[in-house]
Amino acid sequence: MKKPHKAVRSGALIVFATVLLASALGARVILAEEIDSVVASVDGEPITSHDLKNPSVGGPGGMGSGLSMGTPENPQGALKNAIEQKLLEQEANKYASKVDEDEVDRYITNLELQNHITDTQLRAQLQQQNISYDEFRAKIRKQVEAMTMIDREVRQKIVVSEEEIEIYYKNNPDEFTTTQEKFKLAQILISVPDNARPQDVAAARLKAEDIRKLAVKSDADFGSLALEYSDDDSKTKGGELGEFSPGDLNDAVLAAIKNLKAGDISPVVKTKYGFHIVKVEMHQTPGLEPLDEVRGKIRDIMMTEQSREAFQKWLDTELIQKHYVETLPQQQQ
Repeated sequence: MKKPHKAVRSGALIVFATVLLASALGARVILAEEIDSVVASVDGEPITSHDLKNPSVGGPGGMGSGLSMGTPENPQGALKNAIEQKLLEQEANKYASKVDEDEVDRYITNLELQNHITDTQLRAQLQQQNISYDEFRAKIRKQVEAMTMIDREVRQKIVVSEEEIEIYYKNNPDEFTTTQEKFKLAQILISVPDNARPQDVAAARLKAEDIRKLAVKSDADFGSLALEYSDDDSKTKGGELGEFSPGDLNDAVLAAIKNLKAGDISPVVKTKYGFHIVKVEMHQTPGLEPLDEVRGKIRDIMMTEQSREAFQKWLDTELIQKHYVETLPQQQQ
């Protein structure tokens, strides 16, 4: 198994966290030369003509309203979208007390793992863009508040039945049929130098065995363990190695994982690099995947589809009734 090279996507996290969060949660910059007039208000908070010309990318939590952003043929589309964004911002504020600092920490950690960036690199990028860490963290908190709102008001009220899952599986066999065996793997590596003394090799093995015991616990976060303990470059990606065919793998590693299922963790494996603890994140075998192995995936697909419909319904019925919305005549341009 080749050790992957370290890859950091410069600026990727900043793009996600400053552009998406600012647009979704109402950060606005009004250009001095623009003539800005109030066109509507939600609970007394104004919506301006500038807001209509610079619509948000999506609703809090990344749901988006699914509305038209406004066109010459549909001039009311931008106004309707801006009102809904304001409604979502106002409602999300009610969830500030329901989000603790640990949740914000976990969200930031996950963003760093997903974007292959360390906390030190994140802070350096923020500094380069003249964004304080406190400002960034405040925007992340707003995002978590919005996600909590959507989860409690929409997602938790959706129930995907076993019958619906079985029908989806039966009607979409191509989504669950594979033609070749593949593994998606993550690892924690305890390295051993070529000239290591026997006692050092034994100590490294013992360390690997102890870390594996931590990894197999039901509440263990493999990515966090990799970040803390692994000697491989992949640690900054939570140990993620990518996808492999059987022929791509070291013989000892393949022997240890060939009969494992997704979510399983291998015994400690020794190679020339040291001792590996390998997590099988996906094991794709030729043929139709059993329903039991894809049930969770189908539930997530259906939950997402139904959440979008339920989100829009909640917006159009329940949410708008909780707030006072006023629109003002718009001047023709």
